[in-house]
Amino acid sequence: MKIQFAWAAAAACLVAPVAGHADENLFGYNTGAEVLPKGSGEIYVFNTVRSDKGQGHYRAVDTQIEGEYGVTDRIQLSLAANILSIDTAGLTIDGYLPKAIDKGPRFSGFEATAKFNVLSPALDNFGLAIITSAEFNRLDPHSGQKKIEYEAHTLIAAQKYFMQGQLIWVGNLGLKAGYEDRSAIADLPEDFDWPTTPEMEIELSAGTGLSYRVAPNWFIGGETQWTSEYETEVGNERWSLFTGPTIHYGGQKVWATLTWFRQITGGGETYEGQTEHLHLIEKTKDEFRLKLGYNF
Repeated sequence: MKIQFAWAAAAACLVAPVAGHADENLFGYNTGAEVLPKGSGEIYVFNTVRSDKGQGHYRAVDTQIEGEYGVTDRIQLSLAANILSIDTAGLTIDGYLPKAIDKGPRFSGFEATAKFNVLSPALDNFGLAIITSAEFNRLDPHSGQKKIEYEAHTLIAAQKYFMQGQLIWVGNLGLKAGYEDRSAIADLPEDFDWPTTPEMEIELSAGTGLSYRVAPNWFIGGETQWTSEYETEVGNERWSLFTGPTIHYGGQKVWATLTWFRQITGGGETYEGQTEHLHLIEKTKDEFRLKLGYNF
């Protein structure tokens, strides 16, 4: 028992410089396996800018304000509020972008999340966590129109330290199921398709990232994420692959992560006149995400 405790303490000391605290976000879109220690908390503010659909003007800003708390040394709970700002013009897409809009910020919904740490990357040499969440939204994130949406999400997060914690790898596998019900919109053209029949969707995702500590408290890395969406009546509707660089600063109490996500390739449905081999119906060409966190 004493020998095992000594090895565990040594491992914790080796990875202590990695981050200011356990659940610090080194990546914008992929997550690690660590959780907050029992009794500690954290406040996040995430801002994601989505822009460029290839035609017209499109810019949406997703803001998420989240609070996390370590219930035990293995269980972490969080609650988040979602806020949407959106500005579109010069592009309409049947079923997705009915008309120009410039509104926000507006309260969009909320999300509750539970994270269970199965293995610690610091103490078990390999980290593994299971993350489950339930989300409700009242606005369509793509068009800004009214839409009731319920989602359930399960994610498996893996994490590994290399070079005594100087290099960090994470890997994610996710499954999301959603129920969507659009509200009717008045004054649309007669030939415009805007279905108001409830739909069910399933999304599969896989992502990975590497981050390297280049100086005390500073990490530079890259990450990628593949997603594929399936709808009840048409099967595989669309897929996309994003990748990009990330930079992270982790202080004792405050940390920040900035990621530029560029869509490399995609497929599925396209809008009339689209030429790029990308998924631009719901996604955009670029996403920029800034995460700010305060640990207490």
